[in-house]
Amino acid sequence: MNKRQNLLKGIIKENPVLVLVLGTCPTLAVTTNVMSALGMGAAATVVLLCSNIVISALRNVIPDKVRIPCYIVLIAGFVTMVQMLVKAFAPALDEALGIYLPLIVVNCIILGRAEMFANKNKVIDSAIDAVGMGAGFTLALLLMATIREVLGNGTWLGIEIPILADNNISIMTMAPGGFLVFGILIAIVNKISGGKNAKKSFGCAGCPSAEVCNKAACGEKEEAK
Repeated sequence: MNKRQNLLKGIIKENPVLVLVLGTCPTLAVTTNVMSALGMGAAATVVLLCSNIVISALRNVIPDKVRIPCYIVLIAGFVTMVQMLVKAFAPALDEALGIYLPLIVVNCIILGRAEMFANKNKVIDSAIDAVGMGAGFTLALLLMATIREVLGNGTWLGIEIPILADNNISIMTMAPGGFLVFGILIAIVNKISGGKNAKKSFGCAGCPSAEVCNKAACGEKEEAK
C-alpha cells in the first residue's frame, strides 16, 4: 500500500464508522448538530495523529507485554491536553460535547489504530494513516449530523432553512433517528462497495497478539473444529 492509498483508505474502504463500525457511541451522541460533530471529529483526529506518531516512534521501546496500558496512558495525556485547549478557547463546544470529549481516551478507533498500524509501521506512515482515518471519522460524523440537524431542527450550523424550520422531524435528533440514519448510511456504503469492504479475513497472520500467545488461541480453535 502506497502513501496515497494509505491516506484514502479511511475515507470509504476502511471508514472507521461506516465500514469498521467503530466509535459508535460518540457517533450517535454528538451528531445531533453539525458543530458538535465537527468538534468531535477534529478533537479525535488530533489525538489520533499525536498518539500514532508517538506510539510509532516508541514501538521498539515499549515492552510488548504492557503495550496496551502504555498506549492508554499516552492517549489519555493527549486527550487531556486537547480537552484543556477546548475548555480554554471553545467553552461552548466543550459543553456541547460533554463527557464524550474525555471519553476519546477509550475510543476504539484511537486504540485500534495504535495496535493495528502504528505499532507496526514507521512514523510518517502512521501519521498518514491517522490523518486518513481521522478524516473518514469526521466526514462520517458530518454526514450524519447534516442529515439529522437538517431534518430534525430545520437548520444547518444553526442557520435556519426555510420550510424545514417549521416542518422538522424532531425524532431525527433523538436516539431512534440516530440509529436510523446510521443504519441507512452503513447500508449505502455497503451497497456502493458491493459488500467487499466488510469482508475481512482475520487469523493469526493479522492478529497483533499472535506473537504473545504463540498462536495458541488459533490452535485451540482448530482443535475445537
